Amino acid sequence: MSLHQTPQHQRTPDWVRAAIWAGGFVALLWVLEGVDKVAFNESLDGEGIRPRSEEGLLGILLAPFLHGGWGHLVANTLPALVLGYLVLASGIGRGLAATAIIWLVSGVGVWVFSPSLSVTVGASGLIFGWLVYLLVRGFFTRSAWDIILGLTLFFLYGGVLLGVLPGQPGISWQAHLFGAVGGGIAAMMLAERRPSQRQLEYYG
Repeated sequence: MSLHQTPQHQRTPDWVRAAIWAGGFVALLWVLEGVDKVAFNESLDGEGIRPRSEEGLLGILLAPFLHGGWGHLVANTLPALVLGYLVLASGIGRGLAATAIIWLVSGVGVWVFSPSLSVTVGASGLIFGWLVYLLVRGFFTRSAWDIILGLTLFFLYGGVLLGVLPGQPGISWQAHLFGAVGGGIAAMMLAERRPSQRQLEYYG
């Protein structure tokens, strides 16, 4: 009797899965904006973060999915694609965990510190968090690739970080600031440090 070995399942590379996740997230943002325009007459924007109110707590979960018009969404699309992909490309699980931390810290920061009667929507808190996560991750991981990537992103997008400062009408600097804080926290919590030479010798 001959035995036939079942071919081993080929695992999809992380970079492909990261592209699917990032592209799917941005596609969902566009679909939701279209649904809001057509079916809800833009009323879904009212489901964003309402500071210091019980109903506003749900907005912490919903706000990154909602945008105040096509222009707002267009401005966030490319950064969300690029930075979201880079965060996920080094590991889907770790990237999703970093995103969850940023999402929560940014949303809670907005809920606590934004002006009363304001409503905050948009993925910019995530974008700032992803950027800071990628900028500082190499400091914790000691990975040459992470450091090079962080420096490259700093030269390309470093000026964007001025958005954490107050003073821009209609812009939630609170979302930007606490998204950035969340990115730093995520980088610190999720870093996988390379073993030192002493550890390598010990385990060798």
